[in-house]
Amino acid sequence: MDVIEKVNFANEKDKEVYWHTTAHILAAAVKRLYPTTTIAIGPAIENGFYYDFDNLNIIEEDLKKIEEEMSKIIKEKLPMKKEVVSKKKALEVFKKEIYKTELINDLPKDEEISLYHLGKEFTDLCRGPHLANTGMIGEVKLLSIAGAYWRGDEKNKMLTRLYGISFPDKKQLRVYLELLEEAKRRDHRKLGKKLDLFVFSELVGPGLPLWTPTGNIFRNEIINFSRELQNAIGYQEVHTPQITKAELFKISGHYNKYKDDMFKVISNYSKDEYFLKPMNCPNHTQIYASLPRSYKDLPIRYADFAMLYRDEKPGELSGLARVRSFSQDDGHCFCTPEQMKEEFLNVLKCINAALKVYGLNYYVRLSLRDENAKEKYLGNDEIWNKSQKALKDLLKSEKISFVEAPGEAAFYGPKMDIMAKDALNREWQISTIQLDMNLPERFELKYTDKDNTEKRPIMIHRALIGSPERFGAVLIEHFAGKFPLWLNPRQILVVPVAENFNKYAQEVCDSLKAYGLRVDIDLREITMNKKIRDGEMLYYNYILVVGEKEASTKSVNARIRDTKTQKTLTTQNFKEKALVEYKKRELKSSL
Repeated sequence: MDVIEKVNFANEKDKEVYWHTTAHILAAAVKRLYPTTTIAIGPAIENGFYYDFDNLNIIEEDLKKIEEEMSKIIKEKLPMKKEVVSKKKALEVFKKEIYKTELINDLPKDEEISLYHLGKEFTDLCRGPHLANTGMIGEVKLLSIAGAYWRGDEKNKMLTRLYGISFPDKKQLRVYLELLEEAKRRDHRKLGKKLDLFVFSELVGPGLPLWTPTGNIFRNEIINFSRELQNAIGYQEVHTPQITKAELFKISGHYNKYKDDMFKVISNYSKDEYFLKPMNCPNHTQIYASLPRSYKDLPIRYADFAMLYRDEKPGELSGLARVRSFSQDDGHCFCTPEQMKEEFLNVLKCINAALKVYGLNYYVRLSLRDENAKEKYLGNDEIWNKSQKALKDLLKSEKISFVEAPGEAAFYGPKMDIMAKDALNREWQISTIQLDMNLPERFELKYTDKDNTEKRPIMIHRALIGSPERFGAVLIEHFAGKFPLWLNPRQILVVPVAENFNKYAQEVCDSLKAYGLRVDIDLREITMNKKIRDGEMLYYNYILVVGEKEASTKSVNARIRDTKTQKTLTTQNFKEKALVEYKKRELKSSL
């Protein structure tokens, strides 16, 4: 298919073609306005498109002018026509475009080279397909300017990247831009600073978060909930070192597949090669291998919250969402083939329970091997066919709907990824359950079966919510910093109406703390209204105002966050209701 005559924007493939076509329109508009600019690449992305340019010196204010030129091109309804050419002809067409020339020279000899002509004035190198003409595009908006290294390599030149979005009509564009503004308001980096949850320090290093006392409460609540869920299905917690000899990763396969993303550790006393641990699974194989195992011992389940480290590129770091130092609610189960289904279903039940509490809807993505790039994966066809079939059969037998995703498997095995949607309908890969028949083989793991023969166990990798750091970023934005009571480091603030009621306010504070609730008291010499406003800015779930009436009746006047509701309850009654809300991990106020 060279061009699409009719587009269904609700269809993901059509949407990708729509945005890719708009990227070409962007390039054409830039070339009209800035003829000396050199063009690089311009793909569709998850939300919109971008195009990279060299020799383009512009500022944010210039985006409006480029948008207007794009609108002109759209109104001109220029046809998009494909032309298949020889390598020689392609190089001739793009002889002044160094980035296109490099791409052409890198193409395999037998690969078809296609050009797309946008009217008569602009030609781009592209496989297509595209919309039939530029008039099929509705509304466009350029969103930002960024720097990007050519081909993502820091050794290459920094190019100018323009990000944009397009929609069939103004209403869809308006809704998207409103969501974008809401996403900015919810940015976990801004809210993290406002609520004093975490900090980054250049002296410590980029991508290495420091949790404050307040933030650590939030982080520990996430961890403790995962710990509670996995304990209920028989996972036993272990703790493994943060540095590991390279030999372990050579056997596991991570050394060859993952080495560039690992931090190397230098010893003053040993010539052995060491790395900071990027994942726990190879370590857990060694705990399993430390003792003889019988089928009667299986399943054996290990959980681990040890810190992990990955050498992410500086340009890819993003607050808590992409870090170099993190932990995971990580677990590995060693079981027999007959036990595999039950183990998967038990983990799925835990994930369902967790995401229900967090208020996140989800679907299952079955991540499979890319059959056209088998060299990226460990193991032979027999292992992969067997393991992928096992997961498909499991999902179908339990009538669990799923979406297949070729190329998204781990390098050692297929997996079920849990794709959750937050309050802004953004999609996040949160949880994962992975089937691994490769590591048990590579580490020669064994158990003695009923017939007294040695067998290989199946290894299941799983994470309920993944990294508390990354998941914390998702939750901060999902709740816009306004956490349910159980998750909030700042649950209750006690405010006396005047100084002579400080003593009673302290009594209320102490009695609530004795119940295990997190309570602060504001005894500053400022007005009561200022204390209340400050408490509201920090998103306390409840602000308890106490004065003469409350002191005489042993009660509190409770202000409920995000409502104008005020309720007077006895201190004892408030304590009981708040404690139930906390212990049950309820999403909404119990008052």
